[in-house]
Amino acid sequence: MLIVADGLSATAVDRHAMPLINALRAQLGGWKIAPLWIVEQGRVAIGDEIGERIGAKLAVVMIGERPGLSSADSLGVYLTWAPRVGRTDAERNCVSNIRPEGLEPAAAAMRVAMLMRAARERQLTGVLHTSRLLG
Repeated sequence: MLIVADGLSATAVDRHAMPLINALRAQLGGWKIAPLWIVEQGRVAIGDEIGERIGAKLAVVMIGERPGLSSADSLGVYLTWAPRVGRTDAERNCVSNIRPEGLEPAAAAMRVAMLMRAARERQLTGVLHTSRLLG
């Protein structure tokens, strides 16, 4: 399940969500992906609520990150296996600073796809469980 939320930067979503989605689709041949969800003023945990309601195995939330001193257009992706209300940030994986001056959307898609495959194989996400995957 893919969710796009403007979060704290609608500019990030406007500029980088579609290039990331297109690159990610190219990485995920053979995956069945639920319809794309668009959420206004959403936060990361919206993936837990939507995922629980539709019975998704994996929630992938693309969200505009808090604008920093040098970037107002940074996109983040949060992955949660078996999403349900009450999940903690420790139960998610994150890929952040997705933008041309940070992590290019194509490179981010490769990283997100790798985390998605690992989540499906291990049936879990989170820093305590998957930090060794990234070396």
